[in-house]
Amino acid sequence: MPDFDAKPWSDIRAFVSDEVLPVLLIIIAAYVALRLARLFVHGVVKTLLDREATEGTAQELSAVEIKKRMDTLDSLGANALQFLIVAIAFLMVLGHIGLDIGPAIAGLGVVGIAVGFGAQFLVRDYLNGSLILIENQFSRGDVVRLAGVEGTVEDFTLRRTTLRDLDGVVHTVPNGEIHVASNLTRVWSRINQDVTVAHGTDIERAIEVVDEVGRAMVADPVWRRRVLKAPRVDRVADLAQDGVTLKILGTVRAADQWAAASDFRLRLLDALRTNGIEIARPLGDVAAPEPNVAPAPDDADLAEDTD
Repeated sequence: MPDFDAKPWSDIRAFVSDEVLPVLLIIIAAYVALRLARLFVHGVVKTLLDREATEGTAQELSAVEIKKRMDTLDSLGANALQFLIVAIAFLMVLGHIGLDIGPAIAGLGVVGIAVGFGAQFLVRDYLNGSLILIENQFSRGDVVRLAGVEGTVEDFTLRRTTLRDLDGVVHTVPNGEIHVASNLTRVWSRINQDVTVAHGTDIERAIEVVDEVGRAMVADPVWRRRVLKAPRVDRVADLAQDGVTLKILGTVRAADQWAAASDFRLRLLDALRTNGIEIARPLGDVAAPEPNVAPAPDDADLAEDTD
């Protein structure tokens, strides 16, 4: 059995205990931290998404969609945390083996500041994209209004959202620019229509005609499951010079709001015409009578006046 107190065994033992063992412990600790980092991020993301799925707006998402969102956030959070752990472990190893890591840390600090200034918008995009996923502000296929652009969500990543508007134009919106997200197709929407009838109209009769149109629409097999609440006159909204304005409200499934509103207007126009109820016209649309002005004298008239 070798004598570990004698050279070269004593030197080998000192090298292993003073140099190799600490570095090995740093590597092992970093490996354990890397594994725990992924579990930690997964636990945080799962807690947030489970809370949104039970109490928030993510209740309408399927299990597959929630799983996809969880995987995306897991990957982003775990990669960022693992990169930080590896960088710290690498610097600790360099410091332990006697290398001066002060200049390296200073250099990394300068580079970090420069990259931070250059990538601040990119970081903001990713962070905001993560919040959009967690809070389920919108999904693919939703019609939304973002950063002054309205359209259907065709694609969504953690960095940007792609919309196609009614003209077919594709807009790419960085997620960091989304301060207010207006989702036009979230569960239900309204038919919100103002109708101004002419003065002298029997308002009670006009209200009954409008409400009857709404009831007939709900009874139609085409709309029975799509109209949640029949359109009806909610109130007399305004008394103006050109007529009396009726506020009509109804509730429909969000995806059917445009088609339902269009069909309701067609039915309403037909019903008002059938019942002799006139829709008011702005006063400026009434043609004013032409003034009775004598025609300008021609050359013959001027010659007679001279004679």
